[in-house]
Order: sequence, then structure tokens, then C-alpha cells
Amino acid sequence: MGNGALFFISALGAFNGLVLGIYFLFFSRRGKISHYFLGALFIALSLRIGKSVLFYFNSSLLKIYLQIGLSACWFIGPFVWYYIRSEKEQIKKVPRRWIGGILLLSIIIISVGLIFPYQQHPEVWNKYIVQLIYTQWGICLLLSVVELKDVIKKIGQPSPWKPFEIWLITTLTINLMIFICYLWALLGHSKGVYISGAIIFSVVLYAGGLVLLHRRRRDDLFSSVQVKYANKKIGADDAQRMLSRLERVMTEEKVFKNPNLKLHDLAQEINASPHQLSQLLNDSLGKSFTLYINEYRIEEACRILSTAENLTIEAIGEEVGFNSKSTFFSAFKKLKGMTPAMYQQGTVRV
Repeated sequence: MGNGALFFISALGAFNGLVLGIYFLFFSRRGKISHYFLGALFIALSLRIGKSVLFYFNSSLLKIYLQIGLSACWFIGPFVWYYIRSEKEQIKKVPRRWIGGILLLSIIIISVGLIFPYQQHPEVWNKYIVQLIYTQWGICLLLSVVELKDVIKKIGQPSPWKPFEIWLITTLTINLMIFICYLWALLGHSKGVYISGAIIFSVVLYAGGLVLLHRRRRDDLFSSVQVKYANKKIGADDAQRMLSRLERVMTEEKVFKNPNLKLHDLAQEINASPHQLSQLLNDSLGKSFTLYINEYRIEEACRILSTAENLTIEAIGEEVGFNSKSTFFSAFKKLKGMTPAMYQQGTVRV
């Protein structure tokens, strides 16, 4: 009876984790990048935990199931990190390096699985691959801790945590607990702790569901809502998060190259209102929207002027986002104290 109840609880948690993963991937808020990573995380965890449950109660399980469960572990750490970053920074478009990393990891996993299938090479998996899996998993969890360091610093401080911050901390804590349980079992300290990861996952899954059902509001668990409904005065923590998002879209996505970029457009990119963005630029940076955008455009123009000799100055102005030659020359001289041609000549001499 005890084993039956244990199997039922742990297996049901793995099954419902798959259902939740499918929900967040295909039926949750469309376009919410963090939801996609949360769904992928649920599926990876459910595959890993499902494998643990089956193997714990049936040690003669076919090796292909062990290989699938262990392969899923490769994705748990990255998906935790990507989920926390995408939710905390409100990333609206998955960075190419993330997509490249996931594709590369998938290719490696498939290749290793085909060359060294668990059925024929269990010693390779147990001696080398499993150790690599747990090393990578642990590193990603440490990166996630670093990502939430500003939230963790609030422990013992008078400033309260926002609901979405509690949600992120809880997600990280659960994954750390599951990782520790499996690592402890891997080191051979206790067989019983092996199934603990599945029990923790199941209990927390249902406890979280009950909490959500009894909450009057559920949308405040997401940082985008925190920004959307923030008070007129931007707090220090919110301002820092918004500045981080702003820097990311300017340096990584280079939205300043859009010649028709408006305050409203940039505000949408960081999930803020135009009023909030204007206030952020004025209060935190002491700059107007136009000056802030032009600074990025001029810096990019200087970089091109220093490296590309085959482009005309007018073409460079258009490349960095200026609508006209006169606007480009005026902004350049105001910020650099010289014309683009003078700057290019000085660079060439140097």
C-alpha cells in the first residue's frame, strides 16, 4: 500500500507536469517568451522525473527509457536560466545565441545517443555523460542564482518581495532541491533520496495549484504586469530592471537603427508606458528620448566611420537610423564637436 501510494503520487506529478508544459507552450499567453521556456522546463522535468519513478519501482526498465530521461536533464538547467532571464528582463524576442545554444545542445545529445546508446554503452553514460549532465545542470542553476541576486538580497530587508519575484525564487528553489536530491543519490549516499525529487515535484505542483486557485489575482505573478500597472513614480528596483531591458534592446537588437522609432515604440519594447520611459530617461539618465537615441546612433556611426571606408557618409547616416543628411550632420557635430568627415579623417590618420 505504501509503495502504491508513493508510485501514484510521484507518477501523477510527472504526468501533470507534462500537461502543464503543453499548456504553457501552446495554450498560454501567445508571444510570452518566458511561458515557452516555463513549458519546456515542465516537460524536461517531467521526463526526468518520470524516468526516475519508473526505474525506482522497476529496476529492469528498458535502457531506452533511462536514456530519454537522462537526455532530458541536459535541458533542465538551461531552461531554468532562460525562463528566469526572460521573465525578469521581459525579453520579447528569443536571442539568437539562445536558439543556437539549444540547437547545438540538441544535436550533441542526438549524436551521442546514436553513437553511444545506453543499451550498449551503459559504462560510458554512467562514468562520463551523467557527470557532464550534472555539471552543466549545476552551472546553469548557479547562473540562475546570480541572475536573481538582487531579489535574494531582499531577504531580511524591509523592502517586500513582489509576487512575481516570489514566483521566480520558488521556481529556482524547487529546481535546486530536485537537483540536490538527484546529486545526493548519484553520489551513493542514500537510495531513498532518489525518489524524493519526484515527491518534491508532485507536492509543490499541487500546492502551487491550490495557492493559485485561492488567489484573487493571478496575473501579478508575471513581471510584465508589474511594469504595466506600476505607480507613476518608478521605484529603484523597477528602474534598474527597466534600464537593463533598455540597454539590451539598444545594444543587442539595435532598435535605434529604425529611422521611424518613436517613444511609444521603444516603450513597448521594454513593456513600459511612454510616460514611464520618458520619466526613466529623465530621472535616471538625465536625457531626453531624442538625445538618448542619437547617442547610440552617433556611436554606431563612429564605429562604421572607423572601419568602413567604402561607404559614403550619407549612407552611414542612413544605416544608423537618421532620416536625412542634415539631421545626421547636426547631431554628429553636437555630440562630437566635429563633422563626420573630420572624425573619419582623424581616425584614418591615427
